[in-house]
Amino acid sequence: MAGAILIGESGATKAEWCLISNGKKKSVTTQGISPYFFTEQKVIDLLRQDLLPVFAGSKTVSEIHYYGTGMRNPDNVKMVENALKHLFPEASIEINDDMLGAARALNGKDKGLACNLGTGSFCVYYNGNKIAKQSPGIGYILGDEGSGAYLGKKVIQYYLYNTFDEDLKYKFDLKYNTNAVEVLENVYRKPLANRYLASFTLFLSENRGHFMIENIIEDGLNDFFFYHLCKYNEAWKLPISFVGSVAFGFKDVLKELCDSYEFELGKILKSPMTGLTEYHS
Repeated sequence: MAGAILIGESGATKAEWCLISNGKKKSVTTQGISPYFFTEQKVIDLLRQDLLPVFAGSKTVSEIHYYGTGMRNPDNVKMVENALKHLFPEASIEINDDMLGAARALNGKDKGLACNLGTGSFCVYYNGNKIAKQSPGIGYILGDEGSGAYLGKKVIQYYLYNTFDEDLKYKFDLKYNTNAVEVLENVYRKPLANRYLASFTLFLSENRGHFMIENIIEDGLNDFFFYHLCKYNEAWKLPISFVGSVAFGFKDVLKELCDSYEFELGKILKSPMTGLTEYHS
């Protein structure tokens, strides 16, 4: 009898896991596995504590399909693969980067452009089988246009430069109760500054309709269109689909931008997992 299929999809902030067994699905969310902040043992400890108990009593896992941030680096692939082999010694393991995960989730086996707008961002052209083109990823300090970290950085700039009007400044102070010293400490000295910055996108979601908020959202997402999507000739020929919390939260702005650029909007998913379970089932 065939064993169960385990699918993992991990960004910098969180990881989603789905076990498919006898046609039934069981899901769990864990902390994201960022290979630049994790060791092999730390991955093992995390999954042993937060993943294995949820799937206890299920069939033996025979296949694992893992998609994660940082998996374009062979050393990172080996680290995650060793951790999964330690916990699931009988499983065959396929590890790919989050770009292919997004492309498969959004397009299945069809051609199209796949974009991720979450804590970070990227855009790829998928030919129905593999990633045929991709825009360079230069990280949240230099790039990641349209991402949560990018938009959150804009919020912080408005706050520290005292650009917010009195109404928004009051709401910001009430919600975060922070100051310039604390913000700069979190950004320049503490780890996971990208997650810290991305956390401020919630302020944008909660204050939709204010012209300053709408300007931040539209300008940030337009930068993604200008610097990435417009570099692809395929953008005017094929549907453009999006995945990620930022894409899902601001899908109305994405639709307006697609109309403005005369792009065909495809799917917008909050998470790749729904598409990936369809792809691998």
